[in-house]
Amino acid sequence: MIKHHPSETLLTQYCSASLSASLSLAVSIHVDMCPVCQAKVAKIEASNAEQVFSDSFEQSTHAEPLPADITGEQESSLFDFITADTSVDEVYEVEPVAIKVNNHNYQLPRALTRISHGKFTQVGKLARSRVSLDDGPLRSSLLHIDAGGEIPEHTHTGFEITLLLDGEFSDEEGSYVPGDFIFQDGSHQHTPLTKDGCLCFTVVSSALHFNKGFSKLLNPIGNLIY
Repeated sequence: MIKHHPSETLLTQYCSASLSASLSLAVSIHVDMCPVCQAKVAKIEASNAEQVFSDSFEQSTHAEPLPADITGEQESSLFDFITADTSVDEVYEVEPVAIKVNNHNYQLPRALTRISHGKFTQVGKLARSRVSLDDGPLRSSLLHIDAGGEIPEHTHTGFEITLLLDGEFSDEEGSYVPGDFIFQDGSHQHTPLTKDGCLCFTVVSSALHFNKGFSKLLNPIGNLIY
């Protein structure tokens, strides 16, 4: 069962389309996977719609009346003209998109099927593919960890969102299942590891900071590789 969710603030901002592209994508993927957050989003959207229609009604009661020479028949014809436009976006089925990483096959979430990503770059048991989003300092990636792999203990100079898409991993806080939405910042430090392997979608705002051993040698170039 999914235990980790976006905050109420993030869900509200998502529903009002005020999030950055990367964060909106992360929340969208999670919502598709999580019935609990689907219900929350539906409730927020219903509240937003009620507010919009309430505001529209209030504005209409103060609007200028139609000219006296506009007949009921002309008013009806005007309404028919406005609603006759059928140039709406075509409704289409999204074809599943599968990827293969180190002999593992994964099906991408619906929200990622129309967004390109780069070739996976392998470093030991870790492989990363950059998702093609131009979103300022935010970097979005697909991250694959092979069975038995781990990311050395680190904290964050900004924030990191990890959304588990497939497989499992764990850290000092516990274990995670597909759909879990994990937020980390400079107040957290952890060592993610996986027994069987996993695929994640990640969003980071700045470099990771490695805390122990040889991995600390990566810190001087951290801003170049995040």
